[in-house]
Amino acid sequence: MTRCRAALLALLTLVALSPALSPAASARAADEGPEQIVNGTFDAGTAPWWGTGNVTLEAQDGRLCADIPGGTANPWDVIIGQNDIPLVEGDTYAYRFFASATPAKVGRALVQLPVDPWTQYLSAAPELSVSGNDYSYTFTAPVSLPNAQVVFQLGGSAEPWRFCMDDVSLKGGAEPEVYEPDTGPRVRVNMLGYLPSGPKKATVVTAATTALDWELKNAANETVAKGRTTPRGVDASSGQNVHTLDFSSYRRTGEGFTITADGETSRPFDIAADLYDQLPTDALKFYYTQRSGIEILGSLRPGYARPAGHVGVAPNQGDVSVPCQPGVCDYSLDVKGGWYDAGDHGKYVVNGGISVYQLMAAYERDRAAFKDGQLAIPESGNGRPDILDEARWEQEFLLSMQVPDGKPLAGMAHHKIHDQNWTGLPLLPHLDPQPRELHPPSTAATLNLAATAAQAARLFAPYDPAFAARNLTAARKAWAAAKANPARYADPNDGVGGGAYNDGDVSDEFYWAAAELYITTGEKEFRDFVLASPHHTGDIWRDRGFDWGNTAQLGRLDLATVPNGLPDRARVRQSVVEGAEKYLAIQRAHPYALPYDPPDYDWGSNNLVLNNLVVIATAYDLTGQEKYRAGVREGMDYILGRNALNQSYVTGYGEVASKNQHSRWYAHQLDPALPNPPRGTLAGGPNSGIQDPLAQRLLKGCKPQFCYVDHIESWSTNELTINWNSPLAWVSAFLADRGERADCRVRYSAHAAGPNAFAAQVTIENTGRHAVDGWTLRWSFPGGQRVKQDWGASLSQSGAVVTAKGQGTIRPGRTAAFGFTAAVPSGPNPAPEVFHLNGGRCR
Repeated sequence: MTRCRAALLALLTLVALSPALSPAASARAADEGPEQIVNGTFDAGTAPWWGTGNVTLEAQDGRLCADIPGGTANPWDVIIGQNDIPLVEGDTYAYRFFASATPAKVGRALVQLPVDPWTQYLSAAPELSVSGNDYSYTFTAPVSLPNAQVVFQLGGSAEPWRFCMDDVSLKGGAEPEVYEPDTGPRVRVNMLGYLPSGPKKATVVTAATTALDWELKNAANETVAKGRTTPRGVDASSGQNVHTLDFSSYRRTGEGFTITADGETSRPFDIAADLYDQLPTDALKFYYTQRSGIEILGSLRPGYARPAGHVGVAPNQGDVSVPCQPGVCDYSLDVKGGWYDAGDHGKYVVNGGISVYQLMAAYERDRAAFKDGQLAIPESGNGRPDILDEARWEQEFLLSMQVPDGKPLAGMAHHKIHDQNWTGLPLLPHLDPQPRELHPPSTAATLNLAATAAQAARLFAPYDPAFAARNLTAARKAWAAAKANPARYADPNDGVGGGAYNDGDVSDEFYWAAAELYITTGEKEFRDFVLASPHHTGDIWRDRGFDWGNTAQLGRLDLATVPNGLPDRARVRQSVVEGAEKYLAIQRAHPYALPYDPPDYDWGSNNLVLNNLVVIATAYDLTGQEKYRAGVREGMDYILGRNALNQSYVTGYGEVASKNQHSRWYAHQLDPALPNPPRGTLAGGPNSGIQDPLAQRLLKGCKPQFCYVDHIESWSTNELTINWNSPLAWVSAFLADRGERADCRVRYSAHAAGPNAFAAQVTIENTGRHAVDGWTLRWSFPGGQRVKQDWGASLSQSGAVVTAKGQGTIRPGRTAAFGFTAAVPSGPNPAPEVFHLNGGRCR
């Protein structure tokens, strides 16, 4: 029954984003074209509408109503729909309906292909209230179809509820929807803020082609700096005419600064030395709530408590004994644990590999920066840095994916494990009823295991020698298996229930694995493989950055920074600097200071931006040249708000920040009882591919920086993943490092002093102009070395970190010396290369 209602149309596909429809589209009555829905007013009962077998449709007061059962897992477990809806390719359709829910719920309204793969031409998530609302959406049909399907997916609720709908209409000839993101003021800044001694730049979107005045104001609205902008022309990545303004000379700290230019005032920001102190911790805390196979404790993560996922407690079928896909193997593996890869319930070795590598690499860069108890995880207080405990949770999973001895392809690693079919949103891991499957072993997965296990072997040696040895054994076994099976590639069509993660070139994984094995063991086989690889001397610094499918860069970075005996190591280190120069040149040319500028943005572009910043940061570590550190600081501005959309891509950081990343359990947008993603979660970011239906409907023809929407349904632009938070953790830890270069030089020499023992002499030279009164020298051993006896200074050791305290004064040009004996495990005994004197890094 059609009734007049005073309620305005609720445009709820993107309710949180306040999209704009063209005035003509929003004002039109339902007369665009012939009605495609049969009996949408339910004047003639409920036919031809149908429901799944667990609902009974009834006509009540001129509406279709149904009692929706509770206890279902997926949205499609309860469906009401109508078939045989004709669509014409290129035509734009207006889809309208009235609906209510008692109690209030979030439903799914779809127009889709009626058979597998159920392609969705419209996907909306209306928030259904008890009183009911009108809803209106538009979409353009990408194909002609005589038998499309209009469905309401209403499952996935633990409790029963009642659904009613009326006035369902689908008509062609509609005005296309015009999505206008709210980009706020035209002055774009890093909304977290700026470091006092770092670069401070902003971007102004303006029609002006000549320089403009700008003013920096403090929280009291007092002008504290002023200047003129620099016109940059039209930015190809956004289509905007922009200017750059530079207030780097202002170094005073404070909160609530703003910049005004061209009649616009920026969002507020701070200037503070401790600006990034919390971000590394938050970025790393993300991993605990991604854990599989363990209860997430509310005492450790208030608001994020949930039962253990996939441990075999009904309705879970669990990961404790997972069989292979049919025909793949004749055994089952216990693969519980690890991190859920993204917003789904899958676990992938190649994504896990680069993620756990980057956590361990962040620790290996500066072991003293990461403490036990830092992350508030169940292992806190066990004497190991929390970052290693979190990495171990994933590394244990990677080890469990190795094919057992005595089985075909023994030593290789299964590529992935996930549900037999895709699950819907929202769905907490412990409620997932799907069967789980191991997918075939792949060479790429096997080499990821070899690389990370070799890395873990040296990093865990000071804390858990047995676990370190277990990893090294697994790494050697994986390396041998990969060499015996060098071309077992993941099937690109194996993408049902989880991503395919296919990779047809694993020469880069071979190089990375050989590099890690060489650094850890020093053995000739791995050295020779590294030196012979084309990736060792080739230009591996892709404009688009490195990622899970391009890993030669990981080997190059570690060969440059982790002590080892490679004969051409000086050239390797210089090649990293050359890569950083390439990215700095791209950054200098980009109006938004991005070290990433392809003509089309990739899926997860934010992760690629950060990985390019890793290369620039490593060049700073190698050279001490300030331009590289400044490049990282300015590059982070884009992630935190200085971008075309004027928003931060990190949850909880900035006045306007992503909060609806695609996830089945951080799904507050779909279920108010569930949380948003935790603070410190990175959104994937602009993606020119716009593969999901929501992005395709709203963002068609978008310029690269505008190919993003903060909505849970936009899995192609707004996904969260473990391998996107890992570079966020690495880069933010670099930015939080306030250690400056010290005026000192350290000479370290060691010689054998018996079986598994050595003696070392350390000389500190004061290269500055001021005396050093009382000194503390800190370094980290690359492996499991342990100090036994000291002289000339008092030495203490925590894990791999050694601290030497001396008395007296080191005058300019003079030296201080001390020595010690130490035990060394089997394997190489490379000298430490990074020393910190009184907190500053020696040159």
